[in-house]
This record gives sequence, C-alpha cells and structure tokens, in this order.
Amino acid sequence: MNSLPVEPLSEASFAPFGWMLGRGFPPGADPLGVAHPLTDFWHEHDFDTGPGGAPEVLWVDYRKADFQAQALEAHWLTEQAVVPIRGGALIQVMAPSLDGQQRPDVSRARAFLIEPGQGICMRAGAWHASLVLAPTVTCMMLTRRSTTRDLVDHLRHQAPARESSVVRLAQPIALARPTGPA
Repeated sequence: MNSLPVEPLSEASFAPFGWMLGRGFPPGADPLGVAHPLTDFWHEHDFDTGPGGAPEVLWVDYRKADFQAQALEAHWLTEQAVVPIRGGALIQVMAPSLDGQQRPDVSRARAFLIEPGQGICMRAGAWHASLVLAPTVTCMMLTRRSTTRDLVDHLRHQAPARESSVVRLAQPIALARPTGPA
C-alpha cells in the first residue's frame, strides 16, 4: 500500500476543498482591511453556515497521531474552519465526493500540513479527517451549532446523523510522515 504524502498548505493546492486562511496581508487595496503601525487586519473569508444556521466557535483537542485515516466525515449544510493554535501542526486529510454521491472518493484524497498561524475553511460536503504530529494539538474551529449538536448526538447515542456523514473506510488511508520541522 502506498502512503499518501503530506503536502504543505497553499491556496492553490487546497482550492478543490475550500479556502486557505492565514495568507497574510493582501497586496493592493483591501476595502475591508487596514495596515497600521499598531495593528493590521484584513478580510479572509465570508463564512457560510447555510440557511438558518448559527455559527459556533469550538476549541478542539486532536490526539490522533497514528498516520492513518480510518474514517472520513463530511458536513452537508455548513463550511467548517480549523486553525491550529497550540501544540503544533495539524494534518488534514481531504477527499472530494464521488460524482453524484454522498460518499468519499478516496482515490483522490490529499493530505495537508497546517501550521499554527495558518488555517483552512472546508466547503460544505468536503470529506475530511484530522491527525496530528504532537501528542495534542488544540485548534479553534468555526462551524454550525446544529451540526455540532447533531454530530455529538450521533457519536454519543448512535442516533442517525442528519447534517453530517461519517464513513469508516474499508482500507485506511496511510500517510507518509512529513520530513523537516513541523
């Protein structure tokens, strides 16, 4: 079995799955940003929770460090943003859906290294799994409140998920260990 390489995160490489966050101050005029000697701020992305969705900020501790994605999940109604803030980098495995189906196309999976100070915003329906290089990586997540409640009910009580899907993979996706600092 071949190992999936872990790619550095870039705007172009992540585009099939969503948007890179933390790109730095944009060149040229940004009507929603300002560069000032005391602080810079700029527009990164308009977050979409879908119709009737309320946004929610979560702190998430990831501890899966075995370099294998045994399952993938997708959220059908909302985007989901993840930004590592403590403990090191996050590895995000991404896969598109099979054409016309709510199943992942594992043959087109990719893995991205997301360093602290970077982030991603995944499109609704993007299949994903999160792994880490350190014992625990804490991330800030922006998601939809009803999607969190639905997923918690599914995981705790095995209730059918309505806003998300979790698929256990027949063959886990093995990742190649990144080389160099992370």
